[in-house]
Amino acid sequence: MKITALQALVAAIEEGSLRGAARRIGTSQPALTKLVRELEMKLVAPLLERHSKGVVATPQGQVLYEHALKVLGELSTATELIQQMDGRMQGELNVAAVPVAMMLLIPETLRTYSRAFPEIRLRVSEEMFVEQLQRLRRGDVDLVVGGIPEGLPSGEFITESLMETRMVVVARRGSRYARTQSLAELAHESWIYTGHSLQTGYATRLFEANGMPPPPAGAVVNSTLALLSLLGSADLLGLMPEQIVSHPLGHNIIRVPVKEAGLPLTVGIIIRSSSVVSPAIRQFISHLYRAAHHLKNP
Repeated sequence: MKITALQALVAAIEEGSLRGAARRIGTSQPALTKLVRELEMKLVAPLLERHSKGVVATPQGQVLYEHALKVLGELSTATELIQQMDGRMQGELNVAAVPVAMMLLIPETLRTYSRAFPEIRLRVSEEMFVEQLQRLRRGDVDLVVGGIPEGLPSGEFITESLMETRMVVVARRGSRYARTQSLAELAHESWIYTGHSLQTGYATRLFEANGMPPPPAGAVVNSTLALLSLLGSADLLGLMPEQIVSHPLGHNIIRVPVKEAGLPLTVGIIIRSSSVVSPAIRQFISHLYRAAHHLKNP
C-alpha cells in the first residue's frame, strides 16, 4: 500500500469530503479519488460510502483508517527520530504532568528547553495519574511527569525520581477543621477523592496507612481545578502536595494541622520500557532535572 493512499483515506474520512481531503493533502480531487479506489481494488472492499453531503467510512474503511493512523504516526515518529539523530532537533513532544509538576517543574523546564530547541513543538497536558498511565500505554504521550507509585510494573515502565513531596490534609480558609489535630477526628467527615474510584484515592491510602477505614466521599473529581474549586467553596477535606498549599493558586486553601505525617510521594519521570527514547526526550529529561535542582537550590 502506498503511504499517499493511506493519507488520502485518512483525510477523506476526517474531512467527510473528497474535495476537503484533496485540499488538505495538496492534491486534486480526481487524484485523491484514484488513490482511494486503488486501495479499494487492492483490498477488494468498499472503504468509503458516498452520499450527497460527502463521504463516510464503511466498516472496512473504519478498520483501515484506525490502522492507517498508527502506521502514519509511527512513520512520522521515525522520521523525527532520524532527523534528531542527525542533529536536526525538530518534531513534537507530548508530555503529561500532575499538578505539582505543572506548577513547580514544568514552567522552568519549558523556558529553558524551548529556548534551546525552538523547533520542537511541545504539547503539555495536566492529568491525574491513572489517565496519564493509560495515555502512556497507548502511546498518546511520550513521557509522564507524575507520582511514582509502589508496585508500578517494572517490566512495562522505566522511572526516574525528580523530587519528593507529601500529600497533606487541606481545607478552605476559615474552615471549621482549621484547628483539627488528628485524622481520627476527621474519619467521619466528607472528603474529596481524586481519580475515578475511591479505592485508588490518596485519602484511602492515608487512612489505611494509619489503621483506619477510608472516610466518606463528599465528591470524586478528576482535575486540580475541580479540587481547588470545591475546597474553596464548600467545607470539605482533601489532600494536596504541600507545595501547592503555599503556591499562589492555593491562596484559599489551608493545611489542617493533624499530627499524622502526610502521605509521602515521589514525583518523577515515567516512560514506557518499549519506547525509543529520542534525543528530544533525553534533552527534555535533562532540562527537567535542571528544574528540579533549581527548585531545591534556588
